[in-house]
Amino acid sequence: MNTSDSKVAIVTGASRGIGSEIARRLSQDGFSVVVNYASSATEADALVAAIQAQGGQALAVKANVASAEDVRRLFNETEQYFGSVDVVVNNAGIMALATLAETDDETLDRQIDINFKGTFNTMREAARRMRDGGRVINFSSSVVAMLQPTYGVYAGTKAAVEAMTSVFAKELRGRNITVNAVAPGPTATDLFLNGKPQEVVDRLSRLAPLERLGQPQDIAATVAFLAGPDGGWINGQTLRANGGII
Repeated sequence: MNTSDSKVAIVTGASRGIGSEIARRLSQDGFSVVVNYASSATEADALVAAIQAQGGQALAVKANVASAEDVRRLFNETEQYFGSVDVVVNNAGIMALATLAETDDETLDRQIDINFKGTFNTMREAARRMRDGGRVINFSSSVVAMLQPTYGVYAGTKAAVEAMTSVFAKELRGRNITVNAVAPGPTATDLFLNGKPQEVVDRLSRLAPLERLGQPQDIAATVAFLAGPDGGWINGQTLRANGGII
């Protein structure tokens, strides 16, 4: 139970990678954090324990963002435990690469369900449940601008997220809620690095003018800016946190 006056942030897909780092950073910034996960219960529980060991407040909630019912339950459990919802970070997403000709129906549907519908489900629930003055931070990707072969479906779902972000910001007029998206470039997570030869990693590292991969902490800092007091005048925007790669 929330025993302080801290604001409450839901971070979807927060058990590992960028989501985990976002949860840690928001906790450090004084938020009570809900660590949403779909399957990685062990990692989610470990993250909650780590946040609590640092004096923060956190709760792990299993929910598949592609399910409207699960998302309603995610908000229900957040409100029951912490009392309110002030920030929603739509970090959950999947990426399956193939040419359009080689993409099967299941791969198409899974990316639409999680990347597009999952973001829609949480935004719709946030519109009904979030306190005035809150923040919605969606996740796009810099591949929307890079438009490389094999990224067609993934980039398409993220382009849809960017469009919904701008529209949702306008629809929440009068409630002092900002809605923005973060679009990372190549970022050094296990998911990104696994299976890639070192020469590929090195090549990707050199693409940006800053000549390195992004770190999860870089993306978490961007989210923290948008969720914090200094980001209050940014609204309806997509912030490309990619070191200048595009």
